[in-house]
Amino acid sequence: MTEPYSISRRRILRASSLIPFLPGAAILGFAEEAPSLKGQLYKTLKIGMIKEGETLAEKFAVAKSAGFEGVELNAPGVDVDEARSAADSAGILIDGTVCAGHWQVRHSDPDAAVREEALETLLAALENTHAIGGHTVLLVVGHGKDGTEEEVWERCSANIREAIPLAARLGVTIAVENVWNHFCYDHEGDSTQTADKFAAFVDQFASPFVGMQFDIGNHWKYGDTAQWIRTLGDRIVKLDVKGFSRADGKFTKIGEGDIDFVDVRKALVEIGFHGWCAAEVGGGDRTRLEEISLNMDRAFAL
Repeated sequence: MTEPYSISRRRILRASSLIPFLPGAAILGFAEEAPSLKGQLYKTLKIGMIKEGETLAEKFAVAKSAGFEGVELNAPGVDVDEARSAADSAGILIDGTVCAGHWQVRHSDPDAAVREEALETLLAALENTHAIGGHTVLLVVGHGKDGTEEEVWERCSANIREAIPLAARLGVTIAVENVWNHFCYDHEGDSTQTADKFAAFVDQFASPFVGMQFDIGNHWKYGDTAQWIRTLGDRIVKLDVKGFSRADGKFTKIGEGDIDFVDVRKALVEIGFHGWCAAEVGGGDRTRLEEISLNMDRAFAL
């Protein structure tokens, strides 16, 4: 990745995010061992995690009181007026969205008609996200079961290229997530794999409006999370977080398991990350969300 590209990405994200400074909760963990990300990392969560409250306004208020600065919605399909009003009343930001239906209607599908539907959904998600004030659309690009790696790569890439002009016009970034979709890694492989293929996938577009929503927990089973962060660098426009235990072979609460969060913090500081981190774990009521918020404070020394 060239230096001008890196600079342009950072300038665009700093200009578009408009993230206020909000003080974090008390540090209860291992803050002395690595730099704190306070003032650099801002906490959001998926709307589906908020199990308390009936309306968006009520759910947003619960998230705010639990210590979150933002909420990610699912798009398209968001009622724009309701979402903007709810965010204003709760004093919270809608930082971005997750593209609806991307697991079922895939950009990698062998059927061209399905891929066209996936593209239409992504375009609508970009429009909807812009309308509610968000700046990223999380995208699962496809699934390795749909063909060879080359076929999946080309099909997904073709759709994303079609979406880039709209993303650029709206100022909304397509944020590719690293997930267990048998793409850009070996699902049967060991824990020594690298993020090189993910980096190459993003770089091919040469656009600041395509990046990674890097999930800190998803690929600890397959590689060194901190090293993946260092490889991806400023391709990372946003984070997801959950825990994972290699020893037990399962996902965990944030900070539990055996991910080296100290090295993760060091890596995020090294790449100059400033932005949003979305919790993606089992949600619940206000008490559970407060626990998740505190776990994030501990993990990132907020």
